[in-house]
Amino acid sequence: MFDDLDTDRRPLVLVWEVTQACGLACRHCRADAQPRRHPDELTTAEGKRLLADAAEFGDGQLVVLSGGDPLARDDLTELVAHGDDLGLRMTITPSGTRSLTPERVRDLGDAGIARMALSLDGSTRERHDAFRGEESFDDTVAAARAARDAGIPLQVNTTVCADTVEDLPAIRDRVRDLGAVLWSVFFLVPVGRGRVLDPVSPERAEGAMAWLHEVSDEERFGVKTTEAPFYRRVGIQRAEAGETDGAAQRRGGITAGRGFAFVSHTGEVFPSGFLPESAGDVRERSVVDVYRNSDLFESLRDPDGFSGKCGACEFRHVCGGSRSRAYAATGDPTGSDPLCPYVPEGYDGPLPERQQATEGSERSEPAD
Repeated sequence: MFDDLDTDRRPLVLVWEVTQACGLACRHCRADAQPRRHPDELTTAEGKRLLADAAEFGDGQLVVLSGGDPLARDDLTELVAHGDDLGLRMTITPSGTRSLTPERVRDLGDAGIARMALSLDGSTRERHDAFRGEESFDDTVAAARAARDAGIPLQVNTTVCADTVEDLPAIRDRVRDLGAVLWSVFFLVPVGRGRVLDPVSPERAEGAMAWLHEVSDEERFGVKTTEAPFYRRVGIQRAEAGETDGAAQRRGGITAGRGFAFVSHTGEVFPSGFLPESAGDVRERSVVDVYRNSDLFESLRDPDGFSGKCGACEFRHVCGGSRSRAYAATGDPTGSDPLCPYVPEGYDGPLPERQQATEGSERSEPAD
């Protein structure tokens, strides 16, 4: 489906933040999750209407139920089953808490969950729990095993920042041992509680991208990056340099507003959960209409209109830079991604402040 995806017409990924309630209070949480559900959350009926609208994107539309912790909603299984009946590919990103019991996991599988994504931000209990500021490692690993036992494909999500980058090789080993089908590696965007964390430098991110391509070549599980689309540019350059046997594909990557959309717990439609600029409200307008026709989404699907080096880059149609990070850094979602160190040949315009500060530092990859 990805090869033929027309991102002007539909997203590859539609995330619905079904609640911001969560029993954890992780120090990097994008949602700044709270212990109790918001009184203005989409109701069960409104949620079902949203799912029906999402089905209008086309067959097999991927929907991710996120939070907070989706398990905080008592109608979760009903919503999953409804989406499955509509022909949606329903997936979920629950929190690693004691409420995610093997019985709950089996119930979600029976309702139609096609994949479960769990967050693992450290290779050991000590590293994971210290990073998140919560004791969740054991519950996360137990839930991963329960998903495997229930026949639900497992995805592992990992945050990359200064605190976790050295641990990536050991986390990679955990991903393999847990039998995951996909490792989604998220490069920090400073929003929500994540503002207190230190991102990696652009040069360190570049090295991590090259290393992740090696992991992808060697492992049976897939690897994808989130909010780091220059992973595609690095892949193309490796192929051109003969560092990999496979030719890198030049189709466009998935970025905020271009193949990706996010519906908040109260129904607002954002290009991403990390780009909190509303383009509409599903209580007033179909999510399909917002995605296809809003000015904000249309601007994010036009890399030729980006400013700075991202707009001048020859890789802008296959990468385009993180629109969320550009927004967090400048307030302009069409600006340049400050995490990418690449400067297009002949470009003499302004560089993002972080890149100016770190130019000349050594490239560094995670060490196995």
